[in-house]
Amino acid sequence: MQEILNYLSSHLFIVFLPFISAIIGWGTNVLALKMTFYPLEFIGFTFKGFKAIGWSGFPPIGWQGIIPSKAETMASKATDMITTKLIDVEDQFSKINPAIVAKEMESSILRLAREITNEVMTEHVPLWKVLSNKQREKIYSRAAEEIPAVIEEIMEEVKINITEVFDLKAMAVEHLKNNKELLNRIFLEVGDKEFSFIEKSGFYFGFLFGLVQAVIWVKWEAGWTLPVGGLLVGYLTNVLALRMIFSPTNPIKIFKWKIQGLFIKRQVEVSSGYAKLVSDNIMTMDNVFTQMFNGEGADKLIKIITKHSQEGIDKTAGFNSSIIKFTSGTETYDKIKTIAVNRFIEAAPDQIHIVFDYAKQALDIEETMVSRMTSLPPDEFVDFLRPVFQEDEWKLILTGAILGMVAGFLQLLTTI
Repeated sequence: MQEILNYLSSHLFIVFLPFISAIIGWGTNVLALKMTFYPLEFIGFTFKGFKAIGWSGFPPIGWQGIIPSKAETMASKATDMITTKLIDVEDQFSKINPAIVAKEMESSILRLAREITNEVMTEHVPLWKVLSNKQREKIYSRAAEEIPAVIEEIMEEVKINITEVFDLKAMAVEHLKNNKELLNRIFLEVGDKEFSFIEKSGFYFGFLFGLVQAVIWVKWEAGWTLPVGGLLVGYLTNVLALRMIFSPTNPIKIFKWKIQGLFIKRQVEVSSGYAKLVSDNIMTMDNVFTQMFNGEGADKLIKIITKHSQEGIDKTAGFNSSIIKFTSGTETYDKIKTIAVNRFIEAAPDQIHIVFDYAKQALDIEETMVSRMTSLPPDEFVDFLRPVFQEDEWKLILTGAILGMVAGFLQLLTTI
């Protein structure tokens, strides 16, 4: 016993080896995770200048977080989960009542219609200038009668053709691709406790592996065991942590204990946080309607608005359309309609803000996502966090292993 104590006192680093190994395990895991998400943009050096002398094959030297470096791919994976598992666009938009939308927008659209009518008629129809205020008010009143119906008809047709008008995946991918911090937040907030577990488990597993290292050192006293041990600590702590997060998928009962992947156990908690994050930052009404007016389906939306607006103008004009055609010509009447409709379309993105509160309540994105996400089977639920590691899991593990080996070499230097 005394011999062992004497040996340990002369080789104090062996006593500290498990603790050092624990710190290595914790530190490598923390750093590996940070490198998964940060920096958002590439930091390093490129060799573009060498092209002048014919050397163009040098890859850049530096680092960008794994997630930000593949922003479009990761955004697509994250969005696939939303569009295939949680949100059915047709189903969600079927909840919108066109009559309520018309009621919400009525007063604002009436003001706009009055402004546009007065502007185009003053400019293109000389007769308009000699009409009395009473006669003009009659035309405005007819517009007031027709506008609610026009808005309802537009909304009804938009609902019927919603998948042609609105592309949820395109909207979400574009938004996340251009907002890497938000892309990171999706995974970081969904897997907050799991990432914390990876960091802490590095310390505990590292300590256990350090005990094994200490025993091996006592037996062989070989310097190579330190860098090799560091490599194994960095590697195994990450591997074990990842396995414990996602496996087993379905609960396994051993005696009184129920064992299941840590992330899967938190399905209800994660669902609530994830749904709120997506509804507050991605599927906002501003993003939805911006995509409708500016996305690939915008042409379809404009056709719908144009058709019903022109019909509404014809109904509003009534007998007056014949007078305009007679006094100013059919070409002028058609030109007036085109100008009026174009002005209405230009103003539509601003006008639609009026219904944002109702649309958010009607679409009920957050509650829908919570309900569907909590009911997913475990093997589908894990896919909400798995993409962070799935494609480049080897990078995370390799980074931990290399960092662990470097730390092992530093340990070795202290023993020389």
